Amino acid sequence: MNLIGDMNSKKVLEKNYNIDYYLLGVVGVLLVLGILTLASVSASFSKEKFGNTTHFLFHQLLIGIIPGLIMGFIVFRLNLERFKRISHYLIAVAIGLMLAVFIPGLGIVSGGAPRWMNLGFATFQPSELLKISFIVYFSAWLINPAKREKFIKDPERIGKSLFDRIVNELRGLLPFLMILGLIFFLLLFQSDMSTLIVLASIAIVMYWVANTPFWHSLLIVLLSFVTGLGFIKFFPYRVNRIAVWLNSNIDPMGIGYQVKQITIAIGSGGIWGLGLGDSVQKFGFIPQTMADSIFAIYAEELGFIGSLGLIILYAFLFWRGYLIFKRSKDNFSKFLVMGISFWLCFQAFFNIGAMIGVVPLTGIPLPFISYGGSHIIVELVAVGLLLNISKNTKRC
Repeated sequence: MNLIGDMNSKKVLEKNYNIDYYLLGVVGVLLVLGILTLASVSASFSKEKFGNTTHFLFHQLLIGIIPGLIMGFIVFRLNLERFKRISHYLIAVAIGLMLAVFIPGLGIVSGGAPRWMNLGFATFQPSELLKISFIVYFSAWLINPAKREKFIKDPERIGKSLFDRIVNELRGLLPFLMILGLIFFLLLFQSDMSTLIVLASIAIVMYWVANTPFWHSLLIVLLSFVTGLGFIKFFPYRVNRIAVWLNSNIDPMGIGYQVKQITIAIGSGGIWGLGLGDSVQKFGFIPQTMADSIFAIYAEELGFIGSLGLIILYAFLFWRGYLIFKRSKDNFSKFLVMGISFWLCFQAFFNIGAMIGVVPLTGIPLPFISYGGSHIIVELVAVGLLLNISKNTKRC
């Protein structure tokens, strides 16, 4: 009995050891940095609107971080096969919620864009759920091309023409392109170009990892490009963003105001920063300081060293995800890990890149840092999936 008990204990220890504690640790550090930065940024707005300095901070904890941790733990405990089996239901629910924002009384229009749902006690942005649902669905779908490849290479089909092979591949690709086209169409009407960029980039990287035909990726790029042109045609203000990106001196008190103030904030941080809580630009000078522009305040208060440290944390997160990817036993897990790891880090670097002028401003949140319950809940669920997969990998 003792021997059996020792063996069981050893199995439990080995199973627990396989959890990527480094990944868990880096996400914990990012959450702490997000809480500290939000506490600094939101205090004045909270005091002005609610008469106390902690309203937005507590709201983030109660509506975002705590529910996200609970849901992330639940996902961590579930069998991954369940996600594979229900992947098409997940994407269907996400698309349904994307449609629901157009229902009067349920959808909320802010800044001219219908992107949010009114839940009564809080608002919810379905496009954030769409990101993780898309990755899970795409990971399950990408398993099928291997079967199609085996079918194409069957000896009975060796003599078939290239045209026949392309048609055969299109037969499997077309359903996915239809879903992708519907998603892009909904994003177009929600004026959500940032999510379009994220999803298109995820799709291309996951396709590349799955070693699928190159022309499939070209089709996704073409579809994304056409949708991007649609954004410019139907929402001309995006031309202004591109113009300001190309020349930051354009109309500094008008369309170039946000970029100018962000540059001032980051530049005034210097090497070491002004100190946590000592930002000047957070007092109404920069739009969306709690959300999309929070990195500018972070850089102002913690300087170049603090900003470099944040970038290293995101890079470390991707590296841990890559190690889990390399050690995953099945393709579904591999695709899922790569999709999630790339998504979180691409979104982080895209947000930071927009703040320092490398890419145009798009309104994309900084993972684990920006204010907003929708994105942080989904991001913590994604981390739960990564940790779930890490349980079944070799020791990292």
